[in-house]
Parts: sequence; C-alpha cells; structure tokens
Amino acid sequence: MNTQQHVQKSSNEKTRQARLISWKHFGKNIFFYVPGFVHYKNKYYQSVRNTFPSISVTGSACSLNCSHCGGKLLETMMPATSPETLIKTCRKIKQKGAVGCLISGGCLPDGSVPINKFVDAIAEAKRLGLTVVVHTGLVNYDTAEKLKKAGVDAVSIDILGCEETAREIYHVNATLEDYRQSLHALKSSGIPFTPHILVGLHYGELRGEINALKMIAETQPSALIIIVFFPIKGTKMENLTPPSIMYVKEVLIKSRTMMPNIPIALGCARPKGEYRTKLDTTAVKAGVNGIAFPSIEAIKAAEKLGLNIKFSSVCCSQIYADTKKQSK
Repeated sequence: MNTQQHVQKSSNEKTRQARLISWKHFGKNIFFYVPGFVHYKNKYYQSVRNTFPSISVTGSACSLNCSHCGGKLLETMMPATSPETLIKTCRKIKQKGAVGCLISGGCLPDGSVPINKFVDAIAEAKRLGLTVVVHTGLVNYDTAEKLKKAGVDAVSIDILGCEETAREIYHVNATLEDYRQSLHALKSSGIPFTPHILVGLHYGELRGEINALKMIAETQPSALIIIVFFPIKGTKMENLTPPSIMYVKEVLIKSRTMMPNIPIALGCARPKGEYRTKLDTTAVKAGVNGIAFPSIEAIKAAEKLGLNIKFSSVCCSQIYADTKKQSK
C-alpha cells in the first residue's frame, strides 16, 4: 500500500467512525431541509414557494461590507427596516402560507445586527404562529434575554476562530473573546442557538475553523451548522475558489468527535454543481444529521446507508428540534 492509499484508508475509517458516533446518539435518521426561498425539484421532493423566507431588518445596508459577501446576500432578502414594516411583512407571508422566517440583516461596525428595536415586532411574529429564526451577529446577554422572552425558536450566529479573518474578511475589530462571550450569552439566556462555521472563509484556506469548534463545544449548543465559502459575483472574493472538500470533511469529522451528542447540519450556503454533489455525499457518509437543499446524489447515498429520510420545509437550524422529536 502506497502513502496515498494509506491516507485514503485512514480518511475513510475516520469518516466511518464519525458516522457510527452519529448513529449511536441520533439513530439512522437524516433530515433534508428545503425552505422554499430557492426552487428545488426532483423525484424525491419539490419545494413550496415562500414557506420560509428571509427578511433583512437593514434592507441591503451593512456597515462591514465583508469581502466574501459585500451585501449581495442581503439583496436576496425581503426588506423590513422598521418594526411596523416587519410586523406587516410577517403578516403578509403568513397569509401567503409561510410556516416561518429567518430575520437577519447587515451588521453595525461592532459586528452586531441591530435587532434590539425589533424585539417587540419579533414577538408579534411569534404570536402569528410563525417559526422564527434570528441571525444576530455578535450578541450580548441583554439582547439574548430579550429574544428569549420574545419566543424566538433559534438564534443563528457565525463564529470565527481567527482574529485575522475577522479583520481582513469581516472588516471588524472583534476578538476571539467577543465571539466566546456571544456564545456564552446565548447559552446563559436559555435560548436555542445554532452556531455556524463558514469553512474556507479565509481566502479558501482552513484558518481558525478548528479553534471556532473548540469555542462552540464549550457551550454545547442546540445544533451546529457547517457552511462553506463560495465566490459571489461582484464581491472582492469573486475570483477565489472554494476550499478543498477534504478541508470541509476534516471540519465535519472533528465536529462530530468534539460534539458527539450535538446535531450537525450542512447549511444552505455552500458551492453548487459537482462540488455540492461530492460534498453532500461525503457529509452523509460522515453522519451529518441534516442537509439543506441536498443534491440528489446525497439522497441516494442516504438510501444506500439505510437511513430514515425526512424532508422539511423549514430552516435547517430546526435540526435541534427535529432530532429531539425523533428520539421520543
């Protein structure tokens, strides 16, 4: 056996071990999430439009203008820049058949999303019967506590493990302690929280992701979402390439070994095409509990492994609730 074959055999064994750990804690189940803000149709499932739209409380505005996004992702969301507009928007999407929504927005210079003034409006969205997921950016205990009282179903937060990446890509002077404190604020409030790790954010390289995992593992979150850098046209990083799938695989496996009893999902933000096909099947083999907008090959891989497959029209952050229901 040559060196390359030995490395491949070792990688395959680590993948198998991660899968077995997942099955031990969660059973042979996998959830596929298709929120409906992107058209999705194959022989297994068809999306229903507007079931879980994304709303930006800052419109397309963002103080940071991150190198990988440049506000482009905000342009795909529904704008609702006042509490009154947010309530009207939530009523409107409810009438059109939405089951929930993601409430996000651009960041202030300190890396936080200005969510505080929308808390009462968010509480009203909950009274409408919507599942509400809020993306906060950096967050303090006061905001976390307010979101908890508003009844938010989950808070999503991007966690970096490298201050250089924060400065160069996010354009924010945030320290690792700022990210750690945000995690502990969410944990202390008792609100369900689902940290995101963006693999390859540092110009497609692996930089800080494992450190971010360590910080996240300290707080034992409700779930962990892995997303992957992909170049967006019109941004400063549009000509870069996504990280190696081996890098993403390494993060997935370490995530499982570090947090064996925490649900792990592959989020919607990741490259498309052949890359997605290979990554999704790798993720299934590594025992992820959920995938957003799965490739058809991933569904077939799940079938081949004999997994119990369930589709859902909500955000993949709800993997924490779905795995709890499954275990009952």
